[in-house]
Amino acid sequence: MDKSEILKRANEYISEEKDTRFSKEIEELIAKEDYKELEDRFYQTLEFGTGGLRGIMGGGTNRMNTLEINKATQGLANYVLKAFPEKAKDGTISAVVAYDSRLNSDVFAEATALIFAANGIKAYLFSGLRPTPELSYAIRKLGAQTGVVVTASHNPRMYNGYKAYWDDGAQVIEPHDKGIIEEVNKVSSVKTMSKEEAISSGKLVLIDKEIDEPFWEMCKAQLFRPQLIKEKAKDVRIVYTPLHGTGAMHVEKVLGDLGLNILTVPEQREPNGNFPTVEKPNPEEKPALTMAVELAKKEKADGVMATDPDSDRFGTAFPDKDGNWVLLSGNQMGALLIDYILLSRKEFNKMPANPACIRSIVTSPFGDYICKKYGVTMMDCLTGFKWIAAVEAAFEKDGSHNYVFGLEESYGYKVETEVMDKDGVSAAAMCAEMILYWRSQGKSLLEHLDELYKEFGYFEDRSISQNFPGMSGVETMKNMMASMRANPPAILGGEKVVKVRDLMCDDKLPKSNVLQFYLESGTIVSARPSGTEPKIKFYINSMVPAKDGTDAWLSQAKIKASELCDGITSDIQKIIDAASK
Repeated sequence: MDKSEILKRANEYISEEKDTRFSKEIEELIAKEDYKELEDRFYQTLEFGTGGLRGIMGGGTNRMNTLEINKATQGLANYVLKAFPEKAKDGTISAVVAYDSRLNSDVFAEATALIFAANGIKAYLFSGLRPTPELSYAIRKLGAQTGVVVTASHNPRMYNGYKAYWDDGAQVIEPHDKGIIEEVNKVSSVKTMSKEEAISSGKLVLIDKEIDEPFWEMCKAQLFRPQLIKEKAKDVRIVYTPLHGTGAMHVEKVLGDLGLNILTVPEQREPNGNFPTVEKPNPEEKPALTMAVELAKKEKADGVMATDPDSDRFGTAFPDKDGNWVLLSGNQMGALLIDYILLSRKEFNKMPANPACIRSIVTSPFGDYICKKYGVTMMDCLTGFKWIAAVEAAFEKDGSHNYVFGLEESYGYKVETEVMDKDGVSAAAMCAEMILYWRSQGKSLLEHLDELYKEFGYFEDRSISQNFPGMSGVETMKNMMASMRANPPAILGGEKVVKVRDLMCDDKLPKSNVLQFYLESGTIVSARPSGTEPKIKFYINSMVPAKDGTDAWLSQAKIKASELCDGITSDIQKIIDAASK
């Protein structure tokens, strides 16, 4: 972009942005003639990706700010009114809005609700911050046509985001996502109204306990062994952290009602969008759980649980037999939950006809082997829980299967059908029961995980992320993917690549910019540019086939898998380095 085009876009933004906090940033950048920063803020407009609208907060079209929120909401409102003409005509159309603890989340959420209200769409706005899964639940319970949650999930504090949902309680997918963007791009003016007028006219309704209470009961209703929990709950001590997010209210309530002994990390209990104790409020990353693990050691707890700021992701850590604390990966916890849910459904004769689990394509196939044992189908889908919800919705429509469980490697799990997104609250409750169950069988979760490895094979997973910020970064990622398509690696980590799966031309799933390389051992390596951030991710799902089920085999398998992952990581870094030159 040349300077004249940058200045044109910048001045257009200043004239439209009513929130002076953001417009002043651009005025100052113009005054300093910082064209590099200005180009980064205006070379594109944020678009809906796998997680909706997400970006660094600040002034500019490539930032999260009031103007972009307003345009997105007006475009969403226009699309919803067209999609539900009868409800729009008779005045029964509605939307639900929620928000998390991030900076500006409450401001963005209220602005969103008032724009819905001004467009004749009844807006249900939570009176305080709430988890993303509760937003999904509320849409279905209230019979709303759309919903929005203001959150950037697990991203660093400078980020915020905007997830749009449809009437099924799931995040929007094709054709709605593209349709919404088309409407957003056509927005020339935004309708809004005062909060007082919206409430007095009945177009804005504040909600809280009428959704909270049934949501809590729904989470508890998923459990299989209430009597076991009643008898053994006090035997287990859990340290929990909401990482300054929305989780404390719900996780403490649900697990507390079950009688579990929950100790919340005091320094991380209260909501705080600055996330003062962590660099990233992401339960996937070891530093985020440091304070919880230290408290667990001090209190001699049996486990650590964590949810991210909007409580849709769920992380855990447990002590091994030597007292060392181990953070379970999303794939490991997913496999444990699949195994526990399926064995429990079988034991209590609650397995539906044609049962199915659903996982994203970058999630470990570990769960596939467990499903096969129980006669359960495992379906795969694109990355992002909205695609898991889409497969589940297809089940409901065609009756081909009955949903049992959904998971993705990025610490997302869904044990219920009432929520159409990942849910860290219900996952925490199910995990707590699972801990008690295996303890009643004389073993820990880590010991049972080793049993699963001995039965099905050893699985180890790694992910590699590389950021490519700015306009040049987008081009770099595009060229990297094109190069791997034209000349896919023949060998990764010393193993031959025996198959390449290109999701841009896969006949089973919607087109997606993802490449998967299948190795001789059954290991899968996936390359996927993020839909919401300027980065590319590589996922390694390594596998060592089961042999004799002995401790000696498992020890050797862990060494072999680690060496393979090291080799693959080295080869991937070479690909990244070559593309970065």
